[in-house]
Amino acid sequence: MEEIHWYALYVRMHHEKKTAEKFRALGIEHFLPVQEVIRQWSDRKKKMTIVVIPMLIFVHITEKQRIKILKEIPSVTGTLIDRSTRKPAIIRDSEMDRFMFMLDYSEESIYFSSEPMKPGEDVKVIKGPLNGLIGQLITTNGKTQVTVRLEQLGYAIVEMPVGFVQKLTSNEK
Repeated sequence: MEEIHWYALYVRMHHEKKTAEKFRALGIEHFLPVQEVIRQWSDRKKKMTIVVIPMLIFVHITEKQRIKILKEIPSVTGTLIDRSTRKPAIIRDSEMDRFMFMLDYSEESIYFSSEPMKPGEDVKVIKGPLNGLIGQLITTNGKTQVTVRLEQLGYAIVEMPVGFVQKLTSNEK
């Protein structure tokens, strides 16, 4: 039996939601990171669902299924490649679980950064809707933030009060 892994697939611009619907119809386990935000125009505010990482959708499938999807679904344009092995990047289950948890329970907007960051202190969120999330504590422009690293892509980042986190003990790492 072939192993099932998380892969990040590239999709055509503005086709993320339609591709997710297609995967749902085909019974393919997938994750499209979206969040609701309020956008302000000069005359009104509107609640919108936006894609956190444009042109990318995650699938939990076998290697054979990945190849089949690339051939049969026109909106899928490729697979994220691991630079060191030059093979399709496999995203760890634990990283995906933390990323999905962060998106599901965060009350703050999450943004994604692929720029290198200096490793910070490993922390565990102890209060609020993200209670139990493990990530790294960073400070950007005087704001405390918690990051969750997806090794092949970068970091998902959410702003958080410093009182909501505690340093991880050596046996929690």
